[in-house]
Amino acid sequence: MNTKAATPTQTGALVGLARVSTDDQDLQLQLDALTAAGCIRIFDEKVSTRKKDRPGLAAALDYLRPGDTLVVWKLDRLGRSTKDVLIIAEDLHDQGIGLKILTGRLAGNYSPTGEGKFFFTMMAAFAELERDIIRERTIAGVQAARDRGQRLGRPPAMTPEQVEHARTLLTNPKNTVSSIARLLNVSRATIYKYVPELTQAPAAAAEELTA
Repeated sequence: MNTKAATPTQTGALVGLARVSTDDQDLQLQLDALTAAGCIRIFDEKVSTRKKDRPGLAAALDYLRPGDTLVVWKLDRLGRSTKDVLIIAEDLHDQGIGLKILTGRLAGNYSPTGEGKFFFTMMAAFAELERDIIRERTIAGVQAARDRGQRLGRPPAMTPEQVEHARTLLTNPKNTVSSIARLLNVSRATIYKYVPELTQAPAAAAEELTA
């Protein structure tokens, strides 16, 4: 569906807002897109929208002036819930500031008034609904896998066969934990984890443990 929202008259500057939820995520994709869109200033933040304190958004709102347009890469960079997004959008409108979304189904310019407000509300609601559906499908998929007896999460570092092989090799005093770890392509720590009796072994394996 390609629904056009009312487009505000832009008389001022484009100001960008980039956000990721954790320090492990990279802002560069958003920064590049916002720069290419013509933003003269970009504010960024690394914080979950579930937290009330959003310094990047607060700084952007303080910087924006009537006639300016706030630009985000995608709607979920502005807020995670329909309520939050609409509160921010209403605040922008009250100040005479437009909103532009660069990517996703909701890409375009929005003015949260009249027809534009109606479509913006519906689209924000659809975006939240889509997140909920994805989350429910993920939960259902995990439960179905458990019901089938599938092991979830990371696979074990050593299979039962490798553990047994390691124990057999360790019966030979010429074999060390390091040499067996190299043979099985695992770390010494992994050997000790899966063969815990080594902590009491008095032979070469024990010597390596205390080395």
